[in-house]
Amino acid sequence: MTLLFLDGRWQPAGGRATREILSPHDGRVVAEVAEATAEDAVVAITAARRAFDTGTWRHTPAPERARAIAAIGQLVAEHREDLAHLETLDTGKPIAESRVDMDDIAAVFAYFAGLAGNEAGRVVAAPSPGVVSRVQREPVGVCSLITPWNYPLLQAAWKLAPALAAGNTVVLKPSELTPLTTHRLVELIDTQLDLPPGVLNLVLGAGPVVGEPLTTHPDVDLVSFTGGVATGSAIMAKAAATIKRVALELGGKNPNLVFADVDLDLAADHALTAAYLHAGQVCSAGSRLLVDASIHDDLVERIVARLPEITLGDGFVEGVRCGPLISPEHRAKVEGYIAGAIDDGASLVAGGRRPDDPSLAHGTYLLPTLFTDVDPSMTIVREEVFGPVLTVEAFRTEAEAVALANDTVYGLAGAVWTNDAGRAERVAGALRCGTVWINDFHPYFPQAEWGGFKRSGIGRELGIAGYDEYTELKHVHHTLRPAVSGWLPTG
Repeated sequence: MTLLFLDGRWQPAGGRATREILSPHDGRVVAEVAEATAEDAVVAITAARRAFDTGTWRHTPAPERARAIAAIGQLVAEHREDLAHLETLDTGKPIAESRVDMDDIAAVFAYFAGLAGNEAGRVVAAPSPGVVSRVQREPVGVCSLITPWNYPLLQAAWKLAPALAAGNTVVLKPSELTPLTTHRLVELIDTQLDLPPGVLNLVLGAGPVVGEPLTTHPDVDLVSFTGGVATGSAIMAKAAATIKRVALELGGKNPNLVFADVDLDLAADHALTAAYLHAGQVCSAGSRLLVDASIHDDLVERIVARLPEITLGDGFVEGVRCGPLISPEHRAKVEGYIAGAIDDGASLVAGGRRPDDPSLAHGTYLLPTLFTDVDPSMTIVREEVFGPVLTVEAFRTEAEAVALANDTVYGLAGAVWTNDAGRAERVAGALRCGTVWINDFHPYFPQAEWGGFKRSGIGRELGIAGYDEYTELKHVHHTLRPAVSGWLPTG
């Protein structure tokens, strides 16, 4: 059974409760983990507070912290296969995707190690002689890091690497559905590195129980959360009582715009990847395909023709391209969206049901689904489904395409496909989202910031801004030869 990691020690949950972790592929129990209580979370917060206030980590020279962060990335690289196996076991995604995730995670730790090692603040010119004035970055303090189930270790790395690199102490809480890789990484860090007790704490458990103190406790200085809009909104409201820093990476309803001057086979290929990678359980999934009316039918035909190539099944089987949804409850939610779209008059062109293959009957599988004849008022177009569901809308002008793309409360990502460089830049500039791909979909890398406009969140992960989220700015004004101010008369 896995345990909690509190103040440098592995221990069972205070109430001795446990949770079974189920494989979404076939429903079998793959692990049993400790189920933390709210009191366990407070123990973790207290340890992190003590480690920050009286410990050595935040005073450790930046180059030394950088070496520790780089070493974590090296651990991920060395244990790539083990971690990828656990990620596929947990999430059901194909093992090839999990291996790519591990490579990306190693790169994230390497990047933030480089940033930490080079952070020196800046000297600013003072208006008076005899003054040295500088602006420096310091760690925020105790950080609650709450991560989702779709990319468990990747999302943990996006938060953990900059938080530790900047000198903070952390309480890390993975999703209760997919805790195995995060737990394993903390094990590796504990056995291979010499972090002071309380710098890194791990609690496992349900959000309503464990997440409550992580977002409300006065000893927490920052909450970083990736997940749904409703939960993010609740966290923001609760954090307001103690004026905590909040970083939120939330949902998306991401448009993928295709103009008539592109290679349709290429556009179809990327539309499939955009919508159905990881069974559509991606916050930046291209779930809204906006197509020039003159090529609408042709592009849809090419996409539908290739849907059978998306092989569903066990992520450990070679050739499988798409795994299950994360849980029966989540599949039922996606199926509800599909039924609602049909009731609203959308045309179901493909999918919309569970696969017939009896070998998949015990898993939470759903066929890749495609709707046409949708309009922007439909729920299937407006709300994040977070499943293998693609809707197709037609446009006739560039202005209409941009208007349709921006007609959403979200603003995480989007793409534009065109061979007209001027149009590409115009549309990219007009899209109200944090990431825009031109003639591509899904790539990201640690050097470029990630985050959304509107209800897709606040703050940024990755890049320089992703590091800055975990720091406070301090201005230090040093008068070298102090003298009487002259404000009051001297006796």
